[in-house]
Amino acid sequence: MESQNLNILDEVNKGATMGMDAISYVSEKVSDSKFKEVLDTEYNKYKKISQRVNDLYSNYSMKEPHETNAMNKMMVWYGIQMKTMTDNTTSKLSELLMQGTNMGIIEGRRLINQNQDTDIASDVKNILNDFVVMQEDSVETLKKYL
Repeated sequence: MESQNLNILDEVNKGATMGMDAISYVSEKVSDSKFKEVLDTEYNKYKKISQRVNDLYSNYSMKEPHETNAMNKMMVWYGIQMKTMTDNTTSKLSELLMQGTNMGIIEGRRLINQNQDTDIASDVKNILNDFVVMQEDSVETLKKYL
């Protein structure tokens, strides 16, 4: 069961680091100061989740939690650059972040559903649930900027 706890923590951490990467790439293109503040807040939420994973990870492994690899980071950066080449409006940037966030929600809900009948540690379940709820809230926030 330890490996399933680690798997969930790794997936949450990958999602959180990918969220932070995407926000930092998009933030470079933001001209709306209010939207920039929203992105800073969202970034900090992802960072807190990642810190919680890091704090808990040592209970299950001597290694560091997995993060997104360089290739994934490059693909996220490149995708944002290409999709905003002709349209870098706040609406477009919000849409791109929502698409990525929705992928995180889907993966998180899948992990929750697949592990309902297993003995996942309660602290791991809490981080997973908090991560999914945080992303769902983020989508609601980003919708206002479409």
